[in-house]
Amino acid sequence: MSWSARSGVALGWRARPIVDLSYSRHFLDFQGSGIPSAMKKLVVTRRSPNFREAVALRHGVPVPLPGDGDLLVRNRFVGINASDINYSAGRYDTSVKPPFDIGFEGVGDVVALGLSASADYTVGQAVAYVKAGSFAEYTVVPAKQAVPLPSVKPEFLTLMVSGATAYISLKELGELSEGQKVLVTAAAGGTGQFAVQLAKKAKCHVIGTCSSDEKGGFLKSIGCDRAINYKTENIESVLRKDYPEGVDVVYESVGGKMFDLAVNSLATKGRLIVIGFITGYQNPTGLSPIKAEVLPAKLLKKSASIRGFFLNHYFSEYKMALKHLLEMYEKGELVCEVDLGDMSPEGKFIGLESVFRAVDYMYMGKNIGKIVVELPHSVNSKL
Repeated sequence: MSWSARSGVALGWRARPIVDLSYSRHFLDFQGSGIPSAMKKLVVTRRSPNFREAVALRHGVPVPLPGDGDLLVRNRFVGINASDINYSAGRYDTSVKPPFDIGFEGVGDVVALGLSASADYTVGQAVAYVKAGSFAEYTVVPAKQAVPLPSVKPEFLTLMVSGATAYISLKELGELSEGQKVLVTAAAGGTGQFAVQLAKKAKCHVIGTCSSDEKGGFLKSIGCDRAINYKTENIESVLRKDYPEGVDVVYESVGGKMFDLAVNSLATKGRLIVIGFITGYQNPTGLSPIKAEVLPAKLLKKSASIRGFFLNHYFSEYKMALKHLLEMYEKGELVCEVDLGDMSPEGKFIGLESVFRAVDYMYMGKNIGKIVVELPHSVNSKL
């Protein structure tokens, strides 16, 4: 049964129709192609931090129907996040039992929508969103959660989670002021690139850690004052020598030994913002060991603080942050570096099948910027 036929059946029993006949065009994409009845998507079939063990690619899954206030988005680009394996391990909501959908963010075209949603959106419109279930060819997104875009570009995807995390955390927790020293760990990664640029816009002196000279070159190109390649330089020695009074703010996403080093490097009244600890995510506990027993004494000695940041707790700030980030990007004031896997061993990340490779690539620490997977048009459906 075709998608449009199924939608007609659905209209018979839904309390409130998705569309009436005058809105039938909303069930066709802007090229007039019918929406297929089935699609592919990734599903967590067992909870595990090992993404390949936890996740399966499902074929022949019915394309979901949008409700009255929903959009059906054909995903064109989906973002890879370090926390994808936290999600596959069930760490965010232990009550959810497999199978469940995965993937946090996507950019694509609206191909169908409900009646209420049509007040603000049209078929063919480019949108981005943050919602579980983006690792699929089609995702239903509440119109209120969608962000209209001028076009479908992977660069916009970098802002949805990675850019917003840097923007809101530094604004709300960083207390940045001119001349302060800011250390960004994993600075050439998806969110680190934005922490570097936003700290520079606040007229701070920025130090960034990375794992290659190529990444160091990228960091310098976006304004980083001092890039430290930890494969060739000792971070602790560099910080002790060049910044003897310590750093005022640390934007920390690595965890473990890097976290301990960051604590030791804080200046008096320094702030350490924890946005993640990627070195621990692959462990059964999801944690990386730190020297916690001496932490209270170290913080007290410096009147320093550690501040955790989880984007879900700051959605009241999200729309304004994203609006500002989009404006900066469109004015050419912000670099949104995308890594589509061109330099990965098996080439560019294309199709849902390559999400597995993309996650591996992230955990190998090879990416420069945000890792993004492209979902090509389906030849069969002409979409």
